[in-house]
Amino acid sequence: MRKQIPNLITLCNLLCGVFSCLLAYEATLHLAALFICLGIFFDFFDGMAARLLGVASPLGKELDSLADVVTSGVAPGLILNVILAQITDIQWLKYTALLIPLFAAYRLAKFNLDTRQSHSFLGLPAPANALIWVSIALFCRLPYNNDDLFAGTHTTLAIILAIVSLVANILMISEIPMFSLKFNFKDMSWKTNSIQYSFLAGSAVIVVLSIAIHAFWLSISFIIFWYILFSIVTRKHHHAH
Repeated sequence: MRKQIPNLITLCNLLCGVFSCLLAYEATLHLAALFICLGIFFDFFDGMAARLLGVASPLGKELDSLADVVTSGVAPGLILNVILAQITDIQWLKYTALLIPLFAAYRLAKFNLDTRQSHSFLGLPAPANALIWVSIALFCRLPYNNDDLFAGTHTTLAIILAIVSLVANILMISEIPMFSLKFNFKDMSWKTNSIQYSFLAGSAVIVVLSIAIHAFWLSISFIIFWYILFSIVTRKHHHAH
């Protein structure tokens, strides 16, 4: 039974992804987004549980990827599909959202075979991409926030979202080094953890500014973009480490 605990946590991730897909098609986007968050939470702990219990296995790794395809691929793709369908009359544009699960699946398969990501990432992780659309869904659809955003058509906004989606998809399968958020707890000095400290300081500024403009939930997306930009700017430094 002990060997199955991490797998059960992974299946909870998958179940959250399935619930998110169902809720997205019912246009209950804020709940769909929250189930993705819950799934990502389980995704974080299944690997940790496997290592703590000493029961990591190839089966668990494959199961984790299958669950992530749904929670961090299909579910955010459906959320964006629903958003685009509601804000534009250009019918084909909404189908660009379906590229998200395709790129997420390709990324997960590609990097399952890659041994270079023990301390950092190559390309944008699928859960990070999913959080971009979680952020936008929460901003747009929470009952007390921006209820009128989907009133009428917003074709320009739809095109921008489709372009952002395409760029994020390409980043998922790219090999751009993304720095690890893990601190060196043996040495918490600025010199050793300067990238992490700088990133957190920038993220705090983003949160404060987002609150100031009444767009707190969008701060998640802004922080993901900040993470991508900061990784590119500092790639030589963190790649050397």
